[in-house]
Amino acid sequence: MDDAQPGLAGFLGTDRPRVRWFHAASDLRDFMITTFRVSPERLARHLPAGYVPEVVELAGGPAALVSAVAFRDESFHFRGLPRVAITCGQVNYRAYVRRDGVRGAWFLGTAFDHPTVVLPRRLWGMPWRRERIGLTATWDDGRASWALRTDEATCRASEAAAVPAGLDGFATERDWQALLTHPTVGWYRRGRAGRVGTYSIWHPPMAARHFVAAEARFPFLERLGLVQPGQEPHSLLGQELLPFDIHTPPRRVRGPVTATP
Repeated sequence: MDDAQPGLAGFLGTDRPRVRWFHAASDLRDFMITTFRVSPERLARHLPAGYVPEVVELAGGPAALVSAVAFRDESFHFRGLPRVAITCGQVNYRAYVRRDGVRGAWFLGTAFDHPTVVLPRRLWGMPWRRERIGLTATWDDGRASWALRTDEATCRASEAAAVPAGLDGFATERDWQALLTHPTVGWYRRGRAGRVGTYSIWHPPMAARHFVAAEARFPFLERLGLVQPGQEPHSLLGQELLPFDIHTPPRRVRGPVTATP
């Protein structure tokens, strides 16, 4: 589906790939994308050769963007095993990048609140770690509220009193939806072997609600030298429930990948 059809104001998403029995599915509840401005040069140090930061022209100058994407997996399961399902909190740390002109998300790491965290780490070399994750949210007709607390991260936010006219760095709503809410291709550094893994997802277009943070601390991003303590987020975009297809298993990107000097 074309996300840039003339005369259409909103982002229309992408075609849903054929659902296969070995794919995974989950309902992502209390979903929030907390995005920060970062230096493109600093982000590039964490990317292998061939992957470049997506640079956005913000009011304060050009910048790359990284997000902490937090949610509660509800009944995560493989379609061939519908009765074997788990529910737990998850936080994905991702950057927005391009590879050979293809836009996607580079996954810096994932916190996962379930013992099965060892499976994606050992089977597919994914940068996942176990962490306690607590999420609370209220979604009503008034101003929604949302809060995250993990072993080290804390974020508290309330829905904006009014929908902003736009997001810094983006000309239209369609532009920020396509970049921030709908990357369908993901890459990650696969273990210590100097290779890259990739997988894809699908979900319907996000009906994002805008939030304002009272507090937003993500030490994982701070340790990487990307975000400063106390830094104000670029944006917070939330939704009560979002169904996901996850096209498992991840695959290896062909050829060795060397780190960018």
